[in-house]
Amino acid sequence: MAVDTKQTKSIGEHYVASMLARNGWAPALTRDGLARTDILAVHTADERRMIEVQVKSIRGVRRTDSWPLGLKEQAPARSDHEWFVLVAIDPDPAGPMRCFVVPRNHVAAATWIEHMHWLTEPGVEPGRRNVGPDRARASMAVFARYENRWDLLLGSADQAPILLPPEYRDYALDVDRVGLPPEHPWRIALPVW
Repeated sequence: MAVDTKQTKSIGEHYVASMLARNGWAPALTRDGLARTDILAVHTADERRMIEVQVKSIRGVRRTDSWPLGLKEQAPARSDHEWFVLVAIDPDPAGPMRCFVVPRNHVAAATWIEHMHWLTEPGVEPGRRNVGPDRARASMAVFARYENRWDLLLGSADQAPILLPPEYRDYALDVDRVGLPPEHPWRIALPVW
């Protein structure tokens, strides 16, 4: 049976909206056509913090399953309240949903790093891998430490701890082979993680 991608998108967005509500946010699904944002939400506490959330959903819950994250998803954040929630939908309807709450700049860096490392991996015959960053994918394993980190949404995305694999920092520093996406803020000053 073929997977309905619109249904997958809908499942993810509605699940994230419900999880935001469970965590004290008042979410509103946006209509198609609002770039970079699927859900706008305001926290119900006194400070009324607002966030923009882009939801990406896949069917599968294995560490090797991956989200397609092209050039639009690799673009840097425009504010400190842009987030992704990456959703992994268990193919078994009774199975658990998995959510990874990640600042946009972390997604952009991780996707670029994973793709460029794969593309230029030492020991792989040149020309065997030739898919550009527009068709990049990021695996669940890369975002493992962001799972269910709804608490991160209460602070600035710019100040969120970087929970990417430690070796990704080394790859980002290897500007001749991997580096970071164009215009990414970490190109100016790479944070420690």
